[in-house]
Amino acid sequence: MDEREADVAESAAKNSGWDFGIWGLAFGYFAAYAPYSALTKAVTKGLLPYHHGRVDGLVLVPMTVVASFFAMIAFLTFKRWWRYAGTRRIFGRDVPFPSIWTALSGLCSATIIITTTLAYTFDGVSIVFIMLLMRGGVLMIAPMVDLVARRPVRWFSWVGLMLSLVAVVVADRGGDVRLTFACGGNVLAYLAGYFIKLQVMSRRAKSTDENANVRYFVEEQLVSTPALLLFLGVLAVVDRGPVMHLVREGFVGFPRSGLLLEALAIGVLSQGTGIFGGLILLDKRENTFCVPVNRSSSILAGVVASFSLAWLFHDRLPGFFELLGATLVTGAILFLTVPPMLERARARRLRDSIPRAPRVPADLVAAVQEEGDGQ
Repeated sequence: MDEREADVAESAAKNSGWDFGIWGLAFGYFAAYAPYSALTKAVTKGLLPYHHGRVDGLVLVPMTVVASFFAMIAFLTFKRWWRYAGTRRIFGRDVPFPSIWTALSGLCSATIIITTTLAYTFDGVSIVFIMLLMRGGVLMIAPMVDLVARRPVRWFSWVGLMLSLVAVVVADRGGDVRLTFACGGNVLAYLAGYFIKLQVMSRRAKSTDENANVRYFVEEQLVSTPALLLFLGVLAVVDRGPVMHLVREGFVGFPRSGLLLEALAIGVLSQGTGIFGGLILLDKRENTFCVPVNRSSSILAGVVASFSLAWLFHDRLPGFFELLGATLVTGAILFLTVPPMLERARARRLRDSIPRAPRVPADLVAAVQEEGDGQ
């Protein structure tokens, strides 16, 4: 073990991403997602009292990605996690560099980010129905990934998964089920990104070695946001067609719109959801457990964001089925929390019931040693 590896191993306990456990990460994800979704909706719908008029999502995206990029750098620097990444020697210096697998996962994350945004730009397709396809699709992918990776799925994870899936269906009840070819392809790309990402993550991370998990997270971050920013920059430079023109407007014209600070805040909060959400998925437990924790947190955050918009800007209140969905999510969280707690308590009682060997007094041990030395 060289000096760098020893330094990393020594600081693992202090600098790991699991300081608060998966439920602490779930709360962080919720705390970032609620203001992120509320502010994004307020800006794009023109609800802010000091700025009238809607903002197209593709116009908003470039500045949010710029903010996410710098927030990512700030977070990894603050946590001193750069040391966990693999390195390559470039021009005589060791530079953090992803492996081929973490690079693939990072590109999948970039695909997930951009397809999520594009999903809300198709004409004639219900946003509610798109949310159902995307969130429900990921929930259904989770056990498939576990089965392919031969990772055992416990019974309460299946119950939590089913309750979370039903909650999404109930909350999104009444959506428009029309689906265009372009929109369907976008959803498939989103789900394919998650399927590949979860596969790679299950095989290359999600282990009891926290160093390996943090290394995976850091190397994935080195690719996802920078790749997306580069992709958007290329679209803006090419500037052919309405989509590319909107992206270019996001780089050139939007910073002078008076909403730059709001866009930067959205980007920072978005990166926060990526950090907490990514660490949730990297938990060593099965995806059938981790994905519902991730998805459930976002649904609850969406309900809170909806109430906040209704209270602050007189937007529509959440309907009955949305609140029923939140109730089902609460049930899912209970199923994901209580059985593991009972299992741990049962294991603790079993461990305590095993008789332990009597402890030999230290002075007696010392006396025996002295007698042996004398002989």
